[in-house]
Amino acid sequence: MTAMHYTEDHEWVRTESDGTATIGITDHAQDALGDIVFVEMPEVGKHFAKGDAACVVESVKAAADVKMPLAGTIVAVNSALPDDPSKVNADPMNDGWFLRIKPDNTADIDALMDDAAYAALVKS
Repeated sequence: MTAMHYTEDHEWVRTESDGTATIGITDHAQDALGDIVFVEMPEVGKHFAKGDAACVVESVKAAADVKMPLAGTIVAVNSALPDDPSKVNADPMNDGWFLRIKPDNTADIDALMDDAAYAALVKS
């Protein structure tokens, strides 16, 4: 089973069996943004520090950055999103993923929120 973790900025991180981490935005975030009409993806191979803006998301309501929840190098991007950004609204936790990284330090994932902590954040 893969572990899910979350940030205060409403990104999710799923650890994969190969040691990579998949990153996307939560259902709460996509709902707050509204209909997503544009997604700009980073280049595979690019390295980001924790907190860096990795992707740009534009919706009918606003524009937002998807920030890196941990430092790492991009190993894959969801190439379907630029052509069909509505995938983020339709299935933000699966088909609407943004990128996959090789984390600099996998222990940093454990510092993120778990399901219960994120649920409490959304309720507050």
